[in-house]
Amino acid sequence: MSNSRDETPSLDEAPILHVDLDAFFASVEILDDPSLRGKPVCVGGAAQRGVIASASYEARRHGVRSAMPSVVARRLCPELIILPGRFGRYEEYSRRFHRLIDDLTPEFEPLGLDEAFADLRSLRRLGIRPLDAARDLRARIRDELSLECGVGLGRNKLFAKLASKEAKPQILDGRLVDGDGVLWVSPGLERTWLSELPVRALWGVGPQGAKKLHQLGLRWVRDLAKVDEATLARHLGAAMAATLVAYARGEDERVVMTQRELKSLGHDETFAVSLTTSDQVLAHCRHHAGVVARALRSHALVARTISVVLRFDDLDSLSRSQTLSFGVDDEAALSALAQALVRGVTIDRPVRLLGLYATSFLERTRNQVQLSFEMETPTTDRQRAVDESRDHQVSAAALRDAVDDIRRRYGPGSVGVAADLDSQGLRVERQRGSHAFGPERPAT
Repeated sequence: MSNSRDETPSLDEAPILHVDLDAFFASVEILDDPSLRGKPVCVGGAAQRGVIASASYEARRHGVRSAMPSVVARRLCPELIILPGRFGRYEEYSRRFHRLIDDLTPEFEPLGLDEAFADLRSLRRLGIRPLDAARDLRARIRDELSLECGVGLGRNKLFAKLASKEAKPQILDGRLVDGDGVLWVSPGLERTWLSELPVRALWGVGPQGAKKLHQLGLRWVRDLAKVDEATLARHLGAAMAATLVAYARGEDERVVMTQRELKSLGHDETFAVSLTTSDQVLAHCRHHAGVVARALRSHALVARTISVVLRFDDLDSLSRSQTLSFGVDDEAALSALAQALVRGVTIDRPVRLLGLYATSFLERTRNQVQLSFEMETPTTDRQRAVDESRDHQVSAAALRDAVDDIRRRYGPGSVGVAADLDSQGLRVERQRGSHAFGPERPAT
């Protein structure tokens, strides 16, 4: 699926760029510990319920891939090295990555930590050629970050993202085959891909979506181009059907969104040993509240809606939420709300995952909250928790600011509050998302 190297597209032919870092989490770990170079390295949860998040190419030679259960990955590669995620470190590299894209054009849209779209049409007045810009960006990422990446160019987001994946190295028959590094999807290549690609290659089609499409006899993008949209909508929903039929025609009207509004902050943890009592779940609520509160304050935000998600051993899930008339970013305030939501649930099965999420954001400076002087005692646990949260949010403001200032100066583990303490000591260093891949190690 290579493209002609002699063709040089104009900005009108290749306005959209997509850049995707190679094996990002694993690559950062190898950079920080060069002794890992050449070894099969993964980032993920190492315990029974863990999931692989990022795999080095040495690990991929054994068939290991992201989203694979760690127990399966270890069977494929017994010498596999699985490291826990260090989101603070990945975010540091991601900020540097985004600065390099911003040097090219401010018209870029980050997608997670390790990929981004850019609209190169903003460079028209500079006379920049898309392929030259893409090659220069890739060279800077390699030289300044010591990271590899694939860069794709296309007339829309669909083709730019497909191209960046194709531009990266591939594992074929257990061998590492280098990609082009930078790839432009010409009109001829567009036609080839639309006739040859499987439906799984399309953005938004995951394993379950692909399974549904296969059951309908739709295995290739060319099959989607022939299907009636109304028929597809009965099985996948109107929005998904319209999107897939458009993709099958090579159409993608999405624009590069330079300001992506933050919608949610949260922290979830899959436990090595499931929690069996309400007291255990309530204790973990306190730790989750501390992580989410620190994340909110780092973004100078307060949240008006707090949600708790529980997943049980039978994989059934439930969620509860509370919306406030004011915003919170205080550990104790978040903890009181989360615990009240948990107490409203019957814990009649082992809990394998607990998640705490904050939404409906306000800027801290716009938060209107004052102490409550209710004459009557609230009659429900939730009402009491709301009042308690309001009181903590107001009365502990000076303490929060002082603790945050000390952490900025001396590190995140330099000071903590009671909610950060457990039998192993201070756990302030735990970051949002640090258990997104499952438990780091089996319980002892």
